[in-house]
Amino acid sequence: MVGEKAPSPAPITAKLDRTLHALGFQYDLVSPERIAGHLKVTETCCQPFNVLNGGVSALMAESLASMGAYIASGFKRVAGVQLATNHLRAALLGDFLEADARPVHAGKTIQVWEVHIWKIDPSTAEKKTLVSTSRVTLLSNRQAPNDLKDYEQMIKSFAKL
Repeated sequence: MVGEKAPSPAPITAKLDRTLHALGFQYDLVSPERIAGHLKVTETCCQPFNVLNGGVSALMAESLASMGAYIASGFKRVAGVQLATNHLRAALLGDFLEADARPVHAGKTIQVWEVHIWKIDPSTAEKKTLVSTSRVTLLSNRQAPNDLKDYEQMIKSFAKL
């Protein structure tokens, strides 16, 4: 609407994904073809050696793929079937990360999503180093419960459909 500002990414993420929001993750793009967001690596995300915990990478991958599959399926209930993550490089305390999820196959029953997490240069926003890559397989053919209608509407208001 005229004169209204777009909501900032932090409140959007808080509504879309409480778990990722608690880690500081922010969604940048939500669509059936691509889900993207970013995270600054903080102590909350790190193992004791000030390195990004691999579970955080896996959490980001499954969360982004699940959101994308939910939208791409026409808002059907999705369930993760397989998650394979390869940790290629370390992300350290203070690093800025960008996560990008795209469908490899968006079928009516099974979807497969590829998720890449990159370390980025905060001064130029250019991708520098691939930190991890994940492949997420999801079942996407069950009817979503009626109590998710409000969540569906919220996603529709933020997504590029």
